[in-house]
Amino acid sequence: MTDDRETLPPDSKLTTTKQRWADEGKFLTGRAARPDTERLPPGQHLVRDWPVLDLGVKPSVTPESWRLDVGGAVEQPLSLDWAGLMALTQTRFLSDIHCVTTWSRYDNTWDGVATRDLLAACRPTEAARVVVLHSYDGYTTNLDLADFAAPDALLAHAWEGKPLAREHGGPVRLVVPHLYFWKSAKWLRGIEFLGADAPGFWEVRGYHNRGDPWREQRYSDDD
Repeated sequence: MTDDRETLPPDSKLTTTKQRWADEGKFLTGRAARPDTERLPPGQHLVRDWPVLDLGVKPSVTPESWRLDVGGAVEQPLSLDWAGLMALTQTRFLSDIHCVTTWSRYDNTWDGVATRDLLAACRPTEAARVVVLHSYDGYTTNLDLADFAAPDALLAHAWEGKPLAREHGGPVRLVVPHLYFWKSAKWLRGIEFLGADAPGFWEVRGYHNRGDPWREQRYSDDD
């Protein structure tokens, strides 16, 4: 999938700082992961607001100009405009989110298209193993197909009953609640199904390839 949209800026202060965290193993607690029945993952603290983190570019994409291309190892490639997205089954999920920078926020209400409904529409082939997300700011991240297909994962266009704000990835972002939130790409413009892994922006900068918060999979050398 070619990228003809905005490109990432040179490494920002945030980018270099977070890469240094990966080098230093910052925020690792050394504690064993808690059971999945406990709500707050190890090393996390609760917040009431929703912190904004990005790479220095907040692309201006309106519902009218937004488009999502779904391709790669699928039987039915898709090119969805806003009307096409809204024509798919709409779902509301309530979930917690966990950021690698140690904050967690409980009880977020999302509206959008469940990834399982998108999978039913595009029908990945037997060769598909990995999903690569492409954003309007040039960001990419990779997910195992099983993680992308999680029961509560969705392409979100609304949060708390209102259109998803630009600073939080609107008009559409991915939400995969069971992984650290860098895996839930903002400003989503492309979904690519591949047979082999293709690490994304943070993964090639020292972050874990999967990012399970319950196992504190923050960085590439974490279990």
